[in-house]
Amino acid sequence: MQKLHIKVGDTVKVLTGESNGQEGTVLSIDRKKMRATVEGLNMVKKHQKPSAQEPQGGIVEMEAGIHISNLMVVHNGQASRVGRKANKDGKLVRYSKKSGEEIK
Repeated sequence: MQKLHIKVGDTVKVLTGESNGQEGTVLSIDRKKMRATVEGLNMVKKHQKPSAQEPQGGIVEMEAGIHISNLMVVHNGQASRVGRKANKDGKLVRYSKKSGEEIK
């Protein structure tokens, strides 16, 4: 599998699409489809059958995936491209190309 520039828990900015310019936190990543679910963005309506947990059923609003190429990591309030470099211990870490700082 290919290494990604985003991780679960990162704050990201959407570059294109209906949610263009909005920011949110990454909830999950589907590495096969190269899509990420971002909290509160790309909301879709899903028709849900009644079940034990949802006896009422009905129409539920939920987040849909956004392609990873349309997301940019936000570091210190600025959207930035991400690079990788070795730190003092020789371990690869992500860093912000705009500020040069390491991304935690």
